[in-house]
Amino acid sequence: MTRTVDEPELLAPGEAVDLDNCAREPIHVPGMIQPRGVLLVVREADGVLLQASANVERHLGTSAEALVGRPLADALGAGPARRVLDHATNVGDLATRNPVTLELDRWDGASLAVDAVLHRPPLPPDGPETEPVLVVELETAAGARPLTFPNTYLSVRHALRDLERAATLDELYDDAARHVRALTGFDRVMIYRFDDAYNGEVVAEARRADLNAFLGLHYPASDIPPQARALYEKNWIRLIADVDYAPQPIVPTLLPTTGAPLDLTYSTLRSVSPIHLEYLRNMGVRASMSISLLREGRLWGLIACHHYAGPHEPPYEVRTAAEFLGSALSVRLVAQAEDEREAEVRRAEGVLAHLAADSRDESVPIGTALTRSGWLRRLVRADGAVVVAEGGLIKVGNAPDEDGCRALVAWVLGHGEDLVATEALGRDAPEVAALARDVAGVLGIVLPEGQVVVWVRDEVLRHVDWGGDPYNKAIAQREGETVRLSPRKSFERWREVVRGHSAPWTSDQTDVATSLRGHLVEALYLRGRKAVRATEELQRSLLPALLPDVPGWGLQSRYESAGTGLVGGDWYDALVLPSGRLALVVGDVTGHGLQAAATMGQLGTTLRAALVSTGSAVEAVARLGEVARWTLPGEVATLAVALLDPESGVVEHVSVGHPPLLVVGPDGTTTWAERASAPPLGIVDRAPTAHVLQVPRGGALVLYSDGLVERRGESIRDGLGRLAGAFTAGPDVDVDDIVTAARDPRSADDATLLLARRDA
Repeated sequence: MTRTVDEPELLAPGEAVDLDNCAREPIHVPGMIQPRGVLLVVREADGVLLQASANVERHLGTSAEALVGRPLADALGAGPARRVLDHATNVGDLATRNPVTLELDRWDGASLAVDAVLHRPPLPPDGPETEPVLVVELETAAGARPLTFPNTYLSVRHALRDLERAATLDELYDDAARHVRALTGFDRVMIYRFDDAYNGEVVAEARRADLNAFLGLHYPASDIPPQARALYEKNWIRLIADVDYAPQPIVPTLLPTTGAPLDLTYSTLRSVSPIHLEYLRNMGVRASMSISLLREGRLWGLIACHHYAGPHEPPYEVRTAAEFLGSALSVRLVAQAEDEREAEVRRAEGVLAHLAADSRDESVPIGTALTRSGWLRRLVRADGAVVVAEGGLIKVGNAPDEDGCRALVAWVLGHGEDLVATEALGRDAPEVAALARDVAGVLGIVLPEGQVVVWVRDEVLRHVDWGGDPYNKAIAQREGETVRLSPRKSFERWREVVRGHSAPWTSDQTDVATSLRGHLVEALYLRGRKAVRATEELQRSLLPALLPDVPGWGLQSRYESAGTGLVGGDWYDALVLPSGRLALVVGDVTGHGLQAAATMGQLGTTLRAALVSTGSAVEAVARLGEVARWTLPGEVATLAVALLDPESGVVEHVSVGHPPLLVVGPDGTTTWAERASAPPLGIVDRAPTAHVLQVPRGGALVLYSDGLVERRGESIRDGLGRLAGAFTAGPDVDVDDIVTAARDPRSADDATLLLARRDA
């Protein structure tokens, strides 16, 4: 059979098994059966026996070696053999039509009533083409048949009625345990539920009055190795009638048609692991039966039956009825769990609807909208929550102090994923847990631009009662000259205190958190678009609607916002001063958005007033710097101011941190003005120096912002060269062509161009 890379290498035949290697024991091909019945393997094509269990002689009077290679009729008699082969031929799903009741004539003249349980074993999928074979397992059917209307059908019907009436999972567990014990006669019947790691918990039991209770005990996942769980998912019932049985080998060991051991996955007589038998004996159990409980094909739990008074062998039909109850319980458990889950999902969806509506209220910051009611915590049943959005941090409920909140937010953002969850912060991020004390569980959703919502849960101190110490489950036993590991012998209640964990986040809770993230991303987008529109309106209102008409000069301008769609702090202005000179201004406030636009408006208005009142570029910029220092602390801006005499073309210009002005001659030659004489506004309080240049007739003066010439990964000189190159044919170039030639279309900065052409 093909083995995946994740499956462990199975032990070789005959290799000793102990607790170190029992997870590699090939329990589906043990090569042996329990002696409570006989196993025969028949080639379907001709009815010839290929294998037989070694105990066949005790039951049928002929040795296994003598029967192999002979017709099935030699073992069972002509009539019973024909019934078995005809049944196999005419029935599609053998499991639904077992057993076949036979009357055999023994060699001593007595009659033997047996149940023949038939199945077709799995064959190696990667081997050569093999002939189909039939496994016939014979169990003695001595005594009165228990499957009668009064004592079996009615009890099953009553059990199903009680299962259907159960209103909670606990009632379902109790009813199932009680009815299975009444049907099978075992001393103890337990409902055994697995967690995600396959640790088991006894959630219900029905027991003999003198037995100590196992209810509430936990058992480690290692008690049932992975390959055993895989068998439970395929073969739903397993009986060990006597833990002290002597295993009977299958003769020959290898199936002749495949050359491999017979796969007993679906066998009712399959011999079980000696480690498991030792485990049961250590518990004082003399007989055992288990019935699988499945959910969506995955092992969810077991109905575990134990007998202490001695061997116990419920007949096949009783086991089948118990298996049917297990199947009914599985269906009912799934339905009950789904009912409870759907109720919780409906509750969460109602809370989500409230939060989605709150997030659309644009009259308050989104953090306030989410936290002013109790809906946010109730969405995922959290103890506290933290929202970082639109530049603010708001916390509600049992959340840590601001340092702890910041540490949690940074940890969530550091994963680079939309959703992050842990139920043990101290285990997964001890340095964060040290700052966020009392927080054990964290669930976070990441929003655009580093915004985040984080839910927190307190530690839930749990007491886990184990059936014996799970961390000391092995004892050493000496066998001859070797020492091996064996199952634990003590199953006394052993209490473990589990710290540092919160209640786990369920998949439904992470799903509804993801849904909230979708609503918040949309709400933030709509808020952002509204803010952008407001900023655009503000910026448009602050830029000159019309450029002045100056005889002998032509003025043109262009402004383009950032490629990201964000509005920046670029501005330009052109006005005629009382002296008759033309003031040309281009400025650039650091940053984007409404704040940058508002700062730009204040600087532009203040500069206009200073230029009109002083008539000097130097004095106006100095006065602007003084006002900005007192009214706009922390804001940074670059600025170029040029005062142009329209008659002479002489320009007095001042630059603070801004790129140099460009003078274009009538033939397309270009000259750069002096560099900025002072750093940007808001950096250093230093008076700027004025410089003078002249624009020739037929030439032009170019003012611009750095967004027109800068490109990521290249020198500013390259950008300045592109701008100068746009005027190769002369100054009469369309402003849109200049912007296209100079600007990076992927730029994340806005760009401004102000062009003053002098008539020839």
